[in-house]
Amino acid sequence: MTPADMESRIVRYGDLRPCKTAFIDAHTPGSDTKENFTIIGGGVSESPDQHVHIAIPHGFNIGAAGQPPRCRNSLHSHRTAEVFFVLSGRWRFFWGRRGTAGEVVLEKGDIFNIPTGIFRGFENIGTDYGMIMAILGGDDAGGGVIWAPQVIEDARDHGLVLSERGKLYDTKAGQALPDGVRPMPLLTEEELDGYPEPEAADVVPRHVARYWDLVALADRRPAKVIGEHGKLRDRPGFEVDLVTRTSATDAMHRHDRPSVLMPVTGHWRVTWTGGEAVLAPGDTMSVPETVDHAAVPAMSGEAALYHIVGTDDPAGPTWNG
Repeated sequence: MTPADMESRIVRYGDLRPCKTAFIDAHTPGSDTKENFTIIGGGVSESPDQHVHIAIPHGFNIGAAGQPPRCRNSLHSHRTAEVFFVLSGRWRFFWGRRGTAGEVVLEKGDIFNIPTGIFRGFENIGTDYGMIMAILGGDDAGGGVIWAPQVIEDARDHGLVLSERGKLYDTKAGQALPDGVRPMPLLTEEELDGYPEPEAADVVPRHVARYWDLVALADRRPAKVIGEHGKLRDRPGFEVDLVTRTSATDAMHRHDRPSVLMPVTGHWRVTWTGGEAVLAPGDTMSVPETVDHAAVPAMSGEAALYHIVGTDDPAGPTWNG
């Protein structure tokens, strides 16, 4: 592929286009300053204003959330995997019907494969604007977001109504549900009973991996982070590896499906027949399955990137094998 063709598959951090009205809590105080990004795939945004940078199906979606200090993302659930790693800032993740069942604090590079079937939220508890990168299972990301009932009720009080089709309407801007379209129904108490309330001791050891632990594991070869044999054992329809300076190789290789490179630290030189590009933290690169390529650090110093590739496993509930 030509450099121009490959450059079209690189989303630079500085070129990310945010959506500030992506979800139902966009007007709710405490959540109204967040920015959402859809980088690869259709994502789960409920707003027509959401920009999609790369629409090519990969078997998974890549997105991001940017939030100033103390901004919160409201409690929700997904039917497929939701994996976050911290690009910048300090983040508190919490879960449960009211967000009180458990919590964990993540720092730069840490990764959290949140169990499916539980309500989860997160907030930036750092002192600066922070960014977390997200991987969502499946090309349709499980069909959307399932909101805790109180989130829908709070949003309605601030003018946003979600239709049963998953589209947002702003009543304060004069919008209304079309004729024949009902609002999204609230989950019943019986349905809510099906959402577990696990404690942190049951979630963190199996679903959180710390960056520096992964760096140590990646001393000689890339660390298997998420996968059947990963540190976080799961088969959500994709695998995640961490590649570091000491485990990177300049040997050309390819995959049988598109793969994604996401630097956490350092600058990375990606080469392929006919060209090369340098990636910085926050950049996202989709490498076609037909392209032989290699990625190595471009400068001295700390360097690590997450590598994601789809698998034949169905995108679905977190694997408990």
